[in-house]
Amino acid sequence: MDNKYSVWVLEYSYVKDYHVSGVIYGAHNQGYRKLPYCYALIKGQGHVAMVDVGYNHRDYGAVLGERFNVENWHSPREVLAECGVAPEDVDTVFITHAHFDHLGNTDQFPNATFYIQERELSKWIWALALPDRMRWMMGAVDPSDILRAVELARQGRLVVVDGDREDVLPGIDLHAAFDTHTYGSQWIHIRNDGMQPSQDGWVLAGDLVYVYENLESSGGAGGGDLMYNPVGLAVGSQTNLVLTTEAMMKSVNYEVKRVVPVHEEKLKDMFPSRITQYDLRVSEICLAAGQSSVVA
Repeated sequence: MDNKYSVWVLEYSYVKDYHVSGVIYGAHNQGYRKLPYCYALIKGQGHVAMVDVGYNHRDYGAVLGERFNVENWHSPREVLAECGVAPEDVDTVFITHAHFDHLGNTDQFPNATFYIQERELSKWIWALALPDRMRWMMGAVDPSDILRAVELARQGRLVVVDGDREDVLPGIDLHAAFDTHTYGSQWIHIRNDGMQPSQDGWVLAGDLVYVYENLESSGGAGGGDLMYNPVGLAVGSQTNLVLTTEAMMKSVNYEVKRVVPVHEEKLKDMFPSRITQYDLRVSEICLAAGQSSVVA
């Protein structure tokens, strides 16, 4: 059966030296690695959609970018052009969670409808109201992004979802991951054969998975089979992250490659990829029937 959607992961900036313990829970004193900042582009079935939108490199977004040592930031217009798309072409955006590097560029997509879990917005508003001594929880959030989401609601362009929702676009489902990496994270399941259950599924995991090592780590001191080892940052629980990882893996019949971690530098080794004029990577996850490659 022909693929319904093309999917690309587009790097828009990166951190050259990110501590490994932030990527893999418990990986202390194991040095640093590159952490790409990316979003995903989905095209097909008459739609142009994105998973997350990156951050705005101005105001407090720029402050957070500097705090996290982000380099080589480029705008959505520059990055999407590598796939022949302009921000105005995007009609749907799925926000996995509200950290600054995923939610901050909403105003660059004037024709898009945005989907986010209701719990993700309401709990960050709750966190904003806590005393300053609890502000650790807000370390990766730009409060202005939350206000921009409210403005989208005022414009009638925000859909708040409560839990799972099937066929938001044909063959694309949203799955809630409450109290994991964030309060109301969600992951996106693309059933690229249009079937339920799908034999050609892909998961865009947001920050529920940073790297493939979160999906298949060594068995640790006791040896044995590979196991899940969750990401290093959770305002929820690592238990919930492991349970969510199992749900994502099950949805793609336990094919590790089909759970796509957007912060994974190794995507360039797993999928056809190229480096753009801006020294940023485009990785081609799959192509819809009739769609030409943008990396060949």
